[in-house]
Amino acid sequence: MLTILDDEGSILEADQRALVRHVVQEGAGADIIFSAGTTGEWDKIDNEARQAVIRICAEEVAKTNRQLTAMDADGVEHWAGVTAPTAQETLANLEFALECGADAAVIAPLSIQGVQDPVRFLLRDVADLLDARARHIPVYLYDNADIAVDPKVPHIRTKQVKAMSRLDFVRGIKVSASDKVLGNYTRAASSFKDRGEFGIYIGNAKLIFDIFRPYRPGIFGVIHEHWDRWRRAGGLPIGVVSGPANAMPREWAWSWQVCRAGDVERMEKAQRIADAFRDCTTLASGKRPTLACLKRALVCDGIVSSACVAPGTSALPADEIARFDDAYAAVKAMAAREIGEPWITRCVRRNA
Repeated sequence: MLTILDDEGSILEADQRALVRHVVQEGAGADIIFSAGTTGEWDKIDNEARQAVIRICAEEVAKTNRQLTAMDADGVEHWAGVTAPTAQETLANLEFALECGADAAVIAPLSIQGVQDPVRFLLRDVADLLDARARHIPVYLYDNADIAVDPKVPHIRTKQVKAMSRLDFVRGIKVSASDKVLGNYTRAASSFKDRGEFGIYIGNAKLIFDIFRPYRPGIFGVIHEHWDRWRRAGGLPIGVVSGPANAMPREWAWSWQVCRAGDVERMEKAQRIADAFRDCTTLASGKRPTLACLKRALVCDGIVSSACVAPGTSALPADEIARFDDAYAAVKAMAAREIGEPWITRCVRRNA
């Protein structure tokens, strides 16, 4: 989930709520809302804003679920990103997420200053906090080298993940990394959890088009390298976390479904659309202010009223706005041709 801000950096609550409804798409979009993550600029906003985003998303998901129940549709979950620069703030955010009724919490232990041992932090600090509360929620780990405090330690070691997975409340990990790093976790996943399932979630969303491409011998008997790697690893990820799904939630829900099914023809269509969106976020300079472009896309669709980004996040230059608007319109037209109903995102104006 993006965090919708005004030009002074304050959260626009009505817009944030509208975005939740948009990505859910009355049950045809996201299955899980992940607030205050990297796409939500958690490391660029203050802790008061992080908690505000958690509260707003929790409230709106609860409201949306009541509506989905009335429609006899499946509900969605809210996973709160509770990571903060310090351990004290992270634990405060975890407690706040519990109070708000979040369904799960997401923690990036390598992004917390002063946490030298992520296993000890989960085993002692997080476990003690949860044990002291009447209500427990699952915790998911988050591995992303781009937000690691120490660039020399970009990823959680697999032996550390295995140790943390022994805790009843640790249920999985989101990995924003290359397919090689992702494969290391998946290869070891069968030994991570002694009780129950330990899920691996793909953070670099476009990897699904390679990872789930079916095994098919070529004319010379050559196995598709990605599928063979995952086949040998002994398992596949169980979910994808997509930033671009903020703007195109139904299209990404469809992409996940066709990838999981191994429907190569439809996978290729979905990948063309994903590539086209990536291309339209690329400036002439080669830079890619993805978050600014996603917010601009939502403004174009009338979902939110502001495309402002937090200080430190790359903005969309004024002289690139018209080009992006045209390119985004072309991507949506392409999706309409390639996919069609019911998997084309329906845009409901924020004040409708």
